[in-house]
Amino acid sequence: MTPSYGNLFRVFGRIGLLSFGGPAAQIALMEDELVTRKNWLTQDAFLRALSFCMLLPGPEAMQLATYAGWRLRGTLGGVLAGLLFVLPGALVIFALAILYLQYGSLPIVQAAFLGVQATVITIVVQALHRLSGKALKGGLAWALALGSFLAVFLLGTPFPLILLVAALIGAWRFGSDPVQPAEPVPTKPTHPVALALWALAWMAPIVLLWMMNAPFLTDIALFFSRLAIVTFGGAYAVLAYMTQQVVGDFGWLTTEQMIDALGLAETTPGPLILVTQFVGTIAGAAEGGLAYGVLAGAITLWVTFVPCFLWIFAGAPYLERLTAAPRLAGALKAITAAVVGVILNLSLWFALHVVFKTVESVSFGIAAIPVPDVTGLNPMALGLIGLSAALLLWRSLPMPLVLAMAAIASIVLHSAMGLLAAT
Repeated sequence: MTPSYGNLFRVFGRIGLLSFGGPAAQIALMEDELVTRKNWLTQDAFLRALSFCMLLPGPEAMQLATYAGWRLRGTLGGVLAGLLFVLPGALVIFALAILYLQYGSLPIVQAAFLGVQATVITIVVQALHRLSGKALKGGLAWALALGSFLAVFLLGTPFPLILLVAALIGAWRFGSDPVQPAEPVPTKPTHPVALALWALAWMAPIVLLWMMNAPFLTDIALFFSRLAIVTFGGAYAVLAYMTQQVVGDFGWLTTEQMIDALGLAETTPGPLILVTQFVGTIAGAAEGGLAYGVLAGAITLWVTFVPCFLWIFAGAPYLERLTAAPRLAGALKAITAAVVGVILNLSLWFALHVVFKTVESVSFGIAAIPVPDVTGLNPMALGLIGLSAALLLWRSLPMPLVLAMAAIASIVLHSAMGLLAAT
């Protein structure tokens, strides 16, 4: 069944507006709409497409939506589905970033964000637990996870290098595992000229900014373009690399702003990788004011998602061949295991910076270990982490509700402590 563009717009528009809760919830929503309700895709085709999107860099849920639109109505359908999945969340992120810039320094807002930061730690730990249960099957997978954690935590090894090593190990070790055959995809390869135009659309802003001698915006475009190439393993994995670069190397954001960025991105529809847009907006505003920040956010959005269309339109006609390639599947399996270690590092890094006021890096030869100042322990942060963990993990409340409840609890606690100090 081939839907009309009107039906495609309505269905993917609804998916884009309701796609809260991260990739697992978004994929489940798409499966319900496209397979169960509309019967536009078979279950096997949907799962095979999901496997294909997991082989690609970038947000798999957005790319799955793009693939589904392409499968149903060609390139225009893919563009329509992908845009509808991203744009609602992008508009919300712009609004939240502007509000954050205007009011984020107020004491009551800072108190609220302590609750958000505490909840973010629980969210990342929950993602770590979910992913490790799926990815860590066998001794080699555990070794890859531990090795990647130590490489990041002690040595600060770049995320792309970890991906490369894991992929090579996986292609060698898991390359002989059997892979189920796929159903054929009845379409022609995308014309090379069309692919060249997508690549040109991706690179054009970078070249233009360089020619205009706009070094900061050029750095933004180049950095997030590199990020678009290495975003294997989901947003939590790449967030560790982004934090390492944005906070440590470029100094565009503080640690607290990075944690706030993830917390706000968790409350919006669309892919979690929209956190990059928030980061670009805040960094740009610090460099040249609010309008400059919005421009930097728009550039970040462009170089983050245009590559996704390129990957889909280039690879989708070869889905059967790619998903049936044992070495590619083996590389992906190893990358997923290594990502567990990267997310563990992210969880620990976030927790240290939320619970302690000061964290210093102490060198031991070629290794450097973050060591907190125990005198700067924040008991309120510990209590809020416990509250968010109970609400999210034990009571299984929706993530946006937990974020709101933790923020309110933090405000109440902050106000009560202020009253006690005044009496």
